[in-house]
Amino acid sequence: MRIFSSVMLALLVMLGTTFVQAQDLPQSQVAPKSVHKLKYPKVVLYSTSWCPHCRAAKEYFTKNDIPFINRDVELDSAAMAELTGKYKSQGVPVIVLGDDAVVLKGFSEERFQKAVEKLKKK
Repeated sequence: MRIFSSVMLALLVMLGTTFVQAQDLPQSQVAPKSVHKLKYPKVVLYSTSWCPHCRAAKEYFTKNDIPFINRDVELDSAAMAELTGKYKSQGVPVIVLGDDAVVLKGFSEERFQKAVEKLKKK
């Protein structure tokens, strides 16, 4: 029993020393150059789960690493209210770029990229 206590005490001392040493190590700084500039404006997709055009938009965004916010209008009544009220649409998908800078009704890769390029030039 005494040997066990001695071994446990030795382990605790070693772990405590390792922890203190790890805390004392300098931390690497994030250089401003390494922070990536956003390639895309804020993208909000108003969609439903069953819509093939919505699915195509989601797959395109995911495949191309385009961050987007998906608002399913069947599950989110506030999203449905925005879709029908603010954006005057009864159909999906509706894609909103930036802070309402561009509103695309329907989805095509070409229209989306043209809208993004137009926003980048502003």
